[in-house]
Amino acid sequence: MQFEIPTPSTTFEVPLEDGARIRMRRHGNPDGVRLLVTHGNGFAADAYFPYWQHLLSKFDVLVFDFRNHGQNVPVVPSNHHYAQLARDLERVVQETKAKLGPKKTAGIFHSMSARTAMKHAIEIGWRWDALMLFDPPDVPLKGHPLYESMEIFENRLTEWAKARRRRFASVDELTEEYKQSRATGRWVAGEHELMARSVLRKAPDGNGYELTCAPENEAAIYEQALTLDLWPRASEFGGPVKLIGCDPNFKGAPATGPANQALGIEGSYDYSFVEGTGHLLQVEKPDECIKLTLQFLGKHGLA
Repeated sequence: MQFEIPTPSTTFEVPLEDGARIRMRRHGNPDGVRLLVTHGNGFAADAYFPYWQHLLSKFDVLVFDFRNHGQNVPVVPSNHHYAQLARDLERVVQETKAKLGPKKTAGIFHSMSARTAMKHAIEIGWRWDALMLFDPPDVPLKGHPLYESMEIFENRLTEWAKARRRRFASVDELTEEYKQSRATGRWVAGEHELMARSVLRKAPDGNGYELTCAPENEAAIYEQALTLDLWPRASEFGGPVKLIGCDPNFKGAPATGPANQALGIEGSYDYSFVEGTGHLLQVEKPDECIKLTLQFLGKHGLA
């Protein structure tokens, strides 16, 4: 099975403060509620198509990648840190409104982008009618019983990313690498190839392919997760927030599962988890994730 991303009805670029640019792609129903949909660290928004394809009949879906990811051209210096990503998100929100006009809008974010959206909403401003956060790598404050497990988790990811191979002779080569990994075993059929296509770009020297998100940029984000001091209560946001974690009880699941469950309870969130999933729950069980998405948007008059 091979996923084919439909041709966007509209594309436009959002210029960022340092000359970087974000390519926005509009899909779906232009008369629907606007959804901004993006990805986690080292990934790309197109790779989440098994999830967001189910939103196209009803919603006006704006898909985009964060700087140095996906369809964007990487920049030097990379300015690849959470404070910059939060400012970039503000640019995306404002430019989308300027280009397409104001309308009801929800944000759907995973992992790194979910943490960025949290930081953006609390430190820059609330710009949403609703916000959905899929398995953000929430690091509790030092002294919390779960701090150490998240510290170990992020440090392991940092070391893994630093050692990550960056160049491939073909898309198939990375597809096979994904297929051999235990961590990707629960992805839906066709996702390994879609992910490889989404995160690679043709190498500028014409020699094969390279990761759009350089390993050192990916590692920097994992490292910074421990410095954000971001463990907010749901009431600190300016509107409705849904927190959806991976399965906190699943054998071999990442530390993000228990961390999100703890934040959900301690911060009085509208919290759910998807049974039997790891960190990439939207491409492991897209149907269950869509069900939760529609329930939440419907609850707030957006679906």
